[in-house]
Amino acid sequence: MNTAFVRTLLVALAVAMPIALPSPAFAASKAELNTSSKQALDKLVAEAPAAKALHAKAIAVLVFPSITKAGFMIGGQYGDGVLWQGGKPVAYYNTSGASYGLQAGAQTYGYAMFFLNKKGLDALNASDGFEVGVGPSVVVMDQGMAKTTTTKTYTEDVYAFIFSQKGLMAGLGIQGNKITKLKK
Repeated sequence: MNTAFVRTLLVALAVAMPIALPSPAFAASKAELNTSSKQALDKLVAEAPAAKALHAKAIAVLVFPSITKAGFMIGGQYGDGVLWQGGKPVAYYNTSGASYGLQAGAQTYGYAMFFLNKKGLDALNASDGFEVGVGPSVVVMDQGMAKTTTTKTYTEDVYAFIFSQKGLMAGLGIQGNKITKLKK
């Protein structure tokens, strides 16, 4: 095997693995995470009419205000979030994932998941974590879909919005993403 390729692969793993592995402690204090999560949710609801409509119907909203994603062939992502119910923070989660494929770059972004029914919320609280793409239906809303969706067409369990993207991450890859409840 080409030694330059192996060296590049090892460097990519060294950079990506700390991002992909769950952290034993919060990256920020709970108070800071509550504040940044609430600000991100308020801004999303104010700027996206579909998010405002979903927020009114949701039984809970999970907000990850800042997720870091980086990689070169092998990558990872990580971020902490807050579950809001009745306008109050009720639990804390992290999201982590790894990816492999033709990819390079780094970016930060946030996302919010609007849980419209108990089935979706129960899946989130499963003991082994919530894997996006497994279990309840999750619809990722983009700008075009958000403009054509009405409150009468919201029939899935969970709707997700990606927001505040910064940086550049390009490529094609296979990715897994898991959301895990953090112990208090």
